[in-house]
Amino acid sequence: MKTLPTKSLKPFHTFGLDVDAKEIIEAHSVEDILAIWRDKESEPKLILGEGSNLLFCEDYAGIVILNRLKGIEVEEIVTGWRLHVAGGENWHDLVRWTVEQNIPGLENLALIPGLVGSAPIQNIGAYGVELNDRCEYVDALMLDSGEIVRLTAEECEFGYRDSIFKGRLKNKAMIVAVGLLLPKVWHPVIGYGALNELADKQDLSVLDVFNEVCTIRNEKLPNPKEIGNAGSFFKNPVVSKSQADNLEVHYDKMPRFTVSDDEVKLAAGWLIDQCGLKGCRIGGASVHEKQALVLTNAESATASDVVALAKHVVDTVNAKFGVTLEHEVRFIGASAETTLEAVCQR
Repeated sequence: MKTLPTKSLKPFHTFGLDVDAKEIIEAHSVEDILAIWRDKESEPKLILGEGSNLLFCEDYAGIVILNRLKGIEVEEIVTGWRLHVAGGENWHDLVRWTVEQNIPGLENLALIPGLVGSAPIQNIGAYGVELNDRCEYVDALMLDSGEIVRLTAEECEFGYRDSIFKGRLKNKAMIVAVGLLLPKVWHPVIGYGALNELADKQDLSVLDVFNEVCTIRNEKLPNPKEIGNAGSFFKNPVVSKSQADNLEVHYDKMPRFTVSDDEVKLAAGWLIDQCGLKGCRIGGASVHEKQALVLTNAESATASDVVALAKHVVDTVNAKFGVTLEHEVRFIGASAETTLEAVCQR
């Protein structure tokens, strides 16, 4: 355990906003986590990985705990590989390592920012693959009892950018490790978006898919080290089939993806783009000029700038399409997680 001399959260979240915490502590073990929970019982607490999927709406009046749990264990079985990965490992580094070890299955999830412990919370996904497709279990530390409970993938209640950790176990559990099951028989997933271009490639390899995903993401998404952002700010909205059909009458090139017989997923970035919002700016916050799904800290943005821009995007899309966007990025208030709607009502 290590208490940092700084209170500034600017280096610890990818939006890079100038906000502070009351105290910032690195946790290197489960015992560190439990000690902090015991010693700081009355304080608000936030467990932070790399801060790649959150927005601090104001200074945090509590303890920010940096997850520094490390370790990767691999077991080869007849049909594949079982990986037990500590929650503080970097996600992209893990993906790259599996590719280097000729272990397939995670290549579509390359360059998703954040730590392994954050991946199940959002059920991260990209290019036709989601974490739940590869997850065997999640080890969760129950913060009230100190017990580590192993949840099967089914028990995690995974959904689209959703899980039990955003529901019943929110603020009650910390993910300390993730178990992945990666099969030896590889079936490349290349039917989504620009990966279609790989369909005609002879002798397609895991490395080919990995490299293509990295190329696409680097071309479309700004590097947080160069311009502050939290990746995709909004979820792709799921609407009824009838609503999608009605919209398609007026927008025949509208991307749509079937979810079920009754539901269709729309592309949030396309909706925002059609509203002419690329490059739209409020204060120091801007909609990225190449990828409308990303809001950025273009020039010394404040939290209020980003919140105001997010609300403007939501209101504009709703007015044009009758579709309400939900933020994928977690909104963090002074003492607890909040929402765009709650912040704007204050």
